[in-house]
Amino acid sequence: MSQAPDYILQARGLTKRFGDFCAVSNLDLDVRRHSIHALIGPNGAGKSTCFNLLTRFLDPTAGTITFNAQDITRTPPAKLARMGVARSFQISAVFPRLTVLQNVRVALQHTLGTQYHFWRSEKSLSVLDDKARALLAEVGLAKREEAVAGTLPYGAKRALEIATTLALEPELLLLDEPMAGLGHEDIDVVTEVLRGVARGRTILMVEHNMNVISTLSDTITVLARGEVLAEGDYAELSQDPRVIEAYLGSGHV
Repeated sequence: MSQAPDYILQARGLTKRFGDFCAVSNLDLDVRRHSIHALIGPNGAGKSTCFNLLTRFLDPTAGTITFNAQDITRTPPAKLARMGVARSFQISAVFPRLTVLQNVRVALQHTLGTQYHFWRSEKSLSVLDDKARALLAEVGLAKREEAVAGTLPYGAKRALEIATTLALEPELLLLDEPMAGLGHEDIDVVTEVLRGVARGRTILMVEHNMNVISTLSDTITVLARGEVLAEGDYAELSQDPRVIEAYLGSGHV
């Protein structure tokens, strides 16, 4: 068996233009397997556009994207999910009136192609319950499986969203601002969830909270005006004059 490549996701010359405006320009990116890679930058840096390109919610004007050495530049998002790439969104994706366990089971039923088979007996779906409980344990919600999702604190709700994303069994997990809207205590909860989830997986995330970035990230790519400004670990980048200048007045670095 050939050895797996070091990089699970790569982009070369990635460019996106909206008319005369170039949101992402000739971007190269290498995401190392089994790492946490953060994509950061000041407002207007092109982070969201880049993220949407990588997750195939936007088509690039130019450039290529590969996942596990396969060209995915024009792969539809649904097919990409089946290949092992899962994305979360800033907006809550849970069903607020379902229980925590039911939310994860819905995600698992979708994966197994049983989303419309609600007439099946509980016994026939027990394999889904077992998997759902394992995912809930992984994100620290094992004791809350009967709780109604809409009543959860923000941190626990975000953990549930991550569990439903993990139901797709991704190799690569792309997180769009996982700490958005969370208070300090909830941020600590989700940080620990991500630390555990990262074992055996790869995470690429867009995030503004630099305390989280410095705690979790192995590699950080800094964008400015749609281009890669700098890349490295937090210790390197926090001393980089280019990064400091880009964030002047933002209080992020």
